[in-house]
Amino acid sequence: MSRTAEVERNTLETQIRVAINLDGDGSASFDTGIPFLEHMLDQVARHGLVDLEITAKGDRHIDDHHTVEDIGITMGQAFARAVGDKKGIYRYGHAYVPLDEALTRVVIDLSGRPGLEFAVDFRRSTIGDFDADLFVEFFQGFVNHAGVTLHIDNLRGRNAHHIAETLFKAFGRALRMAIEADPRMSGKMPSTKGSL
Repeated sequence: MSRTAEVERNTLETQIRVAINLDGDGSASFDTGIPFLEHMLDQVARHGLVDLEITAKGDRHIDDHHTVEDIGITMGQAFARAVGDKKGIYRYGHAYVPLDEALTRVVIDLSGRPGLEFAVDFRRSTIGDFDADLFVEFFQGFVNHAGVTLHIDNLRGRNAHHIAETLFKAFGRALRMAIEADPRMSGKMPSTKGSL
């Protein structure tokens, strides 16, 4: 069974295309016009071992908000489509990732219920030209449309770049764990409700 999807989202503010392969090798291709976000998304692909292809055009003459949020939305839609009925997977994933002084924990549940707990306090408002407030908008868009519960807790850190990188590396690793086939489930639904 191929766990791939391609989704396009076209609004008056943005035009986004996301292609995803959950059983990939971590290949990534980005054309969003937002280099730091691309650097972060590359961490998700490489550490999650998912292939990601994202192109985006948006009203960046205003700011990056709509583009970043809509990339999260579209990526969430593509993820939900690619993961399918969720039978036989672990469903839950977690990761702790350090980078020098920074340490972040990410826990995910492919529950079908969107929820985000984002406990990250950046010491500065921008990383290069990137507005750090937009990270929460990306993840909120993703969880709302992927139908997942996601907890992101930065436990330590001073350098904003290091903190951001641990968020996305841990997110990729937690996703990887959650979508893996559980050999003991043998195609069963990982829920007492019988559906997710």
